[in-house]
Amino acid sequence: MEPVLTKDADDDVAALRRFNRYFTRRIGALDDHYLGQDRPLGEARLLFEISETGDGASLRELRSRLTLDAGYLSRMVRALESQGLVRVRVHPEDSRSRVVRLTPAGKAELTEQNRRADGLAAGLLAGLDDTRRGELTTALDTARRLLRLAAITVEVADGASSDARACLAAYAADIDERFPEGFDPAALVQPHEVSGDAGAFLVAYEEGRAVGCGALRRLDPGVGEIRHVWVDPGARRLGLARRLLDALEHEAAERHLTVVRLDTHAVLTEAQAMYRACGYTEIPRYDDNPYAGHWFEKRLS
Repeated sequence: MEPVLTKDADDDVAALRRFNRYFTRRIGALDDHYLGQDRPLGEARLLFEISETGDGASLRELRSRLTLDAGYLSRMVRALESQGLVRVRVHPEDSRSRVVRLTPAGKAELTEQNRRADGLAAGLLAGLDDTRRGELTTALDTARRLLRLAAITVEVADGASSDARACLAAYAADIDERFPEGFDPAALVQPHEVSGDAGAFLVAYEEGRAVGCGALRRLDPGVGEIRHVWVDPGARRLGLARRLLDALEHEAAERHLTVVRLDTHAVLTEAQAMYRACGYTEIPRYDDNPYAGHWFEKRLS
């Protein structure tokens, strides 16, 4: 559904791989005794991820977040359990799920791990003056943001699916707070409007969790309408809204729609700025949406 890399991206691929090789070597990721402790990076990282959830983490959640093979994850958990660093129990509310928690020994191990990791990072930064250290920090923040965006997948979903309806419910709650007059969820698109020949519903996923959505529906022959472009607060400022918009336009082009339209509320100034930056031109009112204050159109190549 989304554009793939072209041959012109070969240099970019090589640069990313070159950075990966250098960075993993510099932080000791290849050492079986990561940070001088008696375990490889995988097990050390697993301790950290278990601690991040507060009151333990389910194996299903860890598998999704770390994109690990179930068998490999189970072997790592058993290794940590045999060392007395974690405890595995059946989930109190779901007998099919198992929860992993750090033991006191595991918490102590993680505290020491964090101390050593901080020391390693400080040692790497010590060779830079304040200006260059600031440049590196900014570059790392940018790299993390763009890698997060790159890892998010945008997929066509059933408009009646639980993920689609959850995204729309979150969208409705979000704009209900922002619109002075509130928002009635009855104005949301219905599943039949964004299914089959009538349209499409897109959901963005980050590590298995729905973090954004957008809808496309057919208005007239050759004309489509984009609705409900929404991004979860935790995934904002990544550029995901533009990526969703691009994916919706691509979906429209695949359906031989030559024009897409959309409307937006007067208070959503950031959305208006994005649409103009993406080539949309403001046009006269084309619908009877009571929440709309601006109407836009874009011709697709």
